[in-house]
Amino acid sequence: MAVVVPASRLARWLENFTIRHGETALEVEAGALTGVAEDGSTFVAALPFSGVYAGPPNAGAFVAACGAPAEWGVLLVRKGGFAVARLTGRTVVESKVGQRHVQGRTKAGGQSQQRFARRRDNQARAAFEAAADHAARLIGSVPALVVGGDAVAVDAVLADVRLRPVAALVVGEFLTVPDPRRTVLEEAILDACSVRMTVTNA
Repeated sequence: MAVVVPASRLARWLENFTIRHGETALEVEAGALTGVAEDGSTFVAALPFSGVYAGPPNAGAFVAACGAPAEWGVLLVRKGGFAVARLTGRTVVESKVGQRHVQGRTKAGGQSQQRFARRRDNQARAAFEAAADHAARLIGSVPALVVGGDAVAVDAVLADVRLRPVAALVVGEFLTVPDPRRTVLEEAILDACSVRMTVTNA
């Protein structure tokens, strides 16, 4: 089971895990904090932003290592829109959210279906080009990038020649999000800064 836990709540999460499963032994393995409880249940806690943890096996030190990069970016893209933000630590410096209409699929067949498909593809291409324009302006030079939305759409935007350098700097988990809106972007930023927990209950 995968769980996303904000770093500020990790200590409480570990307390609750111990209450449910018994005394838990903490270790550091493969760059992550691990725990094995008395009943055999386990967890693996991974730092955000693909961080590698090498500190002592305790919650306080792990939480202290969960800081966001000094400068980074977020790019969320789906056919229905995009959101892009440049951040310093956890503070948004500048952002842009945009929606583009992309026609849905039609049940019509033959030439009508082909015509609708071409129109839909053209609309999606225009949406991706708009996303790439804003991304190049806002995050074209960030040293770390978190992405999410639809993988095909994200790849289409990052294929822009202006974004190829930052495309090689993607970190963290791919964020699964609905059509990007301001609230979706805010939630994605919180998720990007959170700890990834993999829990196995006995």
